[in-house]
Amino acid sequence: MSSVGDWRPTASLEVLAARARVLAEIRGFFAEAGVLEVETPALSSAGATDPALGSLGTRYTGPLAPSGARLWLHTSPEFPMKRLLAAGSGAIWQICKVFRDGERGSRHNPEFSLLEWYRPGMSLAALMDEVAALIGRVLGHPVGEERLTYAAVFERALGVDPHGEPAAGLQAAAVRAGVAGASRLELTGRDAWLDLLMSHCVEPGLGANGITFVHDYPPSQAALARVRDGDPPVAERFEVYVRGVELANGFHELADATEQRRRFEADNARRRFAGLPAMPLDERLLGALEAGLPDCCGVALGVDRLVMLATGAERIDEVIAFPVERA
Repeated sequence: MSSVGDWRPTASLEVLAARARVLAEIRGFFAEAGVLEVETPALSSAGATDPALGSLGTRYTGPLAPSGARLWLHTSPEFPMKRLLAAGSGAIWQICKVFRDGERGSRHNPEFSLLEWYRPGMSLAALMDEVAALIGRVLGHPVGEERLTYAAVFERALGVDPHGEPAAGLQAAAVRAGVAGASRLELTGRDAWLDLLMSHCVEPGLGANGITFVHDYPPSQAALARVRDGDPPVAERFEVYVRGVELANGFHELADATEQRRRFEADNARRRFAGLPAMPLDERLLGALEAGLPDCCGVALGVDRLVMLATGAERIDEVIAFPVERA
């Protein structure tokens, strides 16, 4: 039930004007770079298999689909954008609304704006350059940056090797760092401990004086990135942090359809183990990968968080007109 006054926006008109300027700067940036703006559907027949993502579903009862067909609001426009890349689109970008169930907090709203772009033939290092340039343009000045490996940020913050330390050692590091209840926690696998340590102990110190790019993740956290052989092998992905807040996530995109299917199925196995429903696979994406995805890198950047950075806002509610409680 609504209350008196909750029809009003939570963002001030001044901040909404600043948001419009940020969007204009983004559009100008890609126009000058010659990157094609595209639009793709927000509804998909496939949901996100990643166990960390909750997809919001709906049903379509129209005449061109089976009665009661289940559709999912996308958590990212990545899959249809990759289909465009496989069809020969060249470099592309878009800003769209995306949806993630269960996400609400000072920096989260279940509906939010995502900027995503793909650069065929561009290296991951060059894409980091482009991300820094875009952020600098939006803020109106160049920004300082550092680029550190995943191993380096864990070594700096905790003195542990995230690639080799066993789960028991990671738990001990959490106890030493003073993570509340760490000695009693029962987490499954190393990645759960790595995620806990990253969020509680590593992230708060990233991007204190500009932008921190964290790259070369463990292969178990490759998501949709390629894995580069080495000792140890690493996933060719990066994340961008400013003032302890994750702003963007980039990949050297996986192009192997067989490996992508294996990862989807592994995700669903983890979902079932966690008591979550398995999600339908995006067979159209897999078909596009089989047809041939060009070698490319891509990145997704949270627009609302970028506006927060540009305006000095502390909460996402300050930069969006109507959060979920007022939708």
